[in-house]
Amino acid sequence: MPNVHPFQISPLPIETFQPLFELSDEALRARGARRCRVEARPGYPCRVSLQDAEVGETVILLAYEFHDVDSPYRASGPIYVRENAQPANLAPGELPQVVHGRQISVRAYNAKGLMRAADVLPGEELKERIGSFFADPKVAYLHLHNALPGCYSCLVDRVEG
Repeated sequence: MPNVHPFQISPLPIETFQPLFELSDEALRARGARRCRVEARPGYPCRVSLQDAEVGETVILLAYEFHDVDSPYRASGPIYVRENAQPANLAPGELPQVVHGRQISVRAYNAKGLMRAADVLPGEELKERIGSFFADPKVAYLHLHNALPGCYSCLVDRVEG
């Protein structure tokens, strides 16, 4: 396997979403969000635990601004968050469970939030591709998306040193 540039994958912070689970269904709808009961696995990937929710669990489906930058690539989209999500704590270079078995869209951005490159590949080939994106010193970070539905998955940062 080629030399892979060190990287760190980060989940979304649970604190951002915990208050949503206390809201009524009506209050969630007023915010454009929905409470859902998980009906299949995989299919409800949590952006905090970076794992697929189990059948029967409760998740919130909501729009989330995952790329809050001052550029044309500012973006938001739908995400799921599990009710009792435990934040993923991945080691440097570790891929989360949610990328395995999925087609993943990788988007590489510079420090100003402008896209420099993109690709779609099976999650099992992701480590090598992350390394090739970070071989470009102008790439500051990556976003992973589930390629078919197009929804945001997680942030990948370059690890120096």
